[in-house]
Amino acid sequence: MTHDHDLVLRPTEAQTSAALNPPPGRNGGDLVVETLAALGTTTVFGLPGQHALGMFDALRRSDLRYIGLRVENNAGFAADAYGRITGEAAPLLLSTGPGALTSLAALQEAAAASAPVLAISSQIPSAGLGGGRHGYLHELPDQSASFRGVVKSVHTVRTQSQIPSAVEAAWKSALTAPHGPVWVEIPQDVLLAETSIPVVTGGDAFPEELPPRPELTAVAADLLSRAERPAIIAGGGVVRADASGKLKQLAELLQAPVVSTPGGKGAFPWKHPLSLQSWIEDRHTTDFLEDADVLLVVGSGLGELSSNYHTFKPRGRVVQIEADLGKLESNHPALGIHADARLALQALLETVSAREDAKAPERVREVLAKVAERIGSQELTLEQDVLAAVRRALPAGSPSFWDMTILAYWAWSAFDAKGPNHMHSAQGAGGLGYGFPAALGGAVADPTRPVLAVSGDGGALYSIAELATARQYDLNVTWLIVDDGGYGILREYMTDAFGEATATELTRPDYVALAESFGVPGVRTTPETLEADLAKALGEPGPSVVVLPAVLRMFAATHLES
Repeated sequence: MTHDHDLVLRPTEAQTSAALNPPPGRNGGDLVVETLAALGTTTVFGLPGQHALGMFDALRRSDLRYIGLRVENNAGFAADAYGRITGEAAPLLLSTGPGALTSLAALQEAAAASAPVLAISSQIPSAGLGGGRHGYLHELPDQSASFRGVVKSVHTVRTQSQIPSAVEAAWKSALTAPHGPVWVEIPQDVLLAETSIPVVTGGDAFPEELPPRPELTAVAADLLSRAERPAIIAGGGVVRADASGKLKQLAELLQAPVVSTPGGKGAFPWKHPLSLQSWIEDRHTTDFLEDADVLLVVGSGLGELSSNYHTFKPRGRVVQIEADLGKLESNHPALGIHADARLALQALLETVSAREDAKAPERVREVLAKVAERIGSQELTLEQDVLAAVRRALPAGSPSFWDMTILAYWAWSAFDAKGPNHMHSAQGAGGLGYGFPAALGGAVADPTRPVLAVSGDGGALYSIAELATARQYDLNVTWLIVDDGGYGILREYMTDAFGEATATELTRPDYVALAESFGVPGVRTTPETLEADLAKALGEPGPSVVVLPAVLRMFAATHLES
């Protein structure tokens, strides 16, 4: 009698020969790139450094495509975007100390947005590990400690035989719901030493699934089936789980209005009769959600933005589906279901009863009309026209990547993403500099479509060096820089709070001339010519820059009224 656990996959004759006679000239770095290739990797991002040269030398002997950026943090943003677009774990190769630490802000964004990034860093030589003060270049007492509060998991390697298993474990961790960044560390000497370990030819690339507990989905289905005023909040977990189709089915079955969070942009069709769009920061939307007798929250922790700055106080029952255990019931008591959004929505689809509610679309129209009336009363025609011009110029299937800038804050609420996984921003961690390097990663992930990056002038200067990267790899990214001569949103915040702004004004370089110095075509536009200039730039292959000198304003916040 044979049991599954007794089965052993026997190597072929060719595999046995290759294992017994590995090719000469390989080092520990080859084990890294061979394992990545065996797991299905085709592309890696990064930036070389002294302790990591073993990995980068091994790239020369591999078929992996390397995309090198000019700053480690930007390389992290590019890997983040690649992971979001492809759903694969995007390898990020880094060196020790300053190189590693410079990636921290990007990894925090990947963690907040559940983007799968596989960061692999070198370490100082093994003799220097252990916390002593040996004086090695880039030495830290405990480098991995800087990352433990940011990434999902940390994997340390001390011998070459540990490399394939550690990289594979990290890969699975990055792709197990909730997706996220992971950290692997390998000492310099382990990477550089010649190896006799056989070529890595196989790997288990399948992450663990996170199904819902059936007794919980049964209760949730009963609550939703009997609800009189159900509503749904769709967060980024719906997008990461590729569950938009199932969400639409469930909403239609229940006749439940749906509002998408900034991270969940595109999770539900913008113009669907049940779509409350993304005006989640508006008090009219907040009131509507508070009035729901059963509120289904899918893939959101109901954090600051998604709760209208914690002014949202639900009066009905909350059912929360969330893959991140730390977010489950962290802000509101709920029937908490720890599960991948796709699997949980499928379970609900199989158990809920259909509802009839002819008035649901009418109630949605009423809320959207109130929102439009509120925004329309604030004399923000310029801002609305600029955002509308961007939407008309951008092809429906193209992804966009938005920095932390006033136009992005508008886009969180008012921009139609035209589909799931099309609009990405740095609203997870909220750091500057995300838009352009992320767009480069998006263009690497899918070179068949033009990609849009949107930054303010403050955020643009964080990543201006990556114009060289865009030109070097001829990436199809158009970068819209809204130049208002400073940190526009901070200028607004400080003026509102203190009567005047401090430390927000910036010297304005000539962004068009700067782009052209990198060999990237640039154009200065106006609000009236923006649509035509942006459409032309997006329609031409390769990188380009469009500069819009304009001072935009935010719509009035409603959470301050509560």
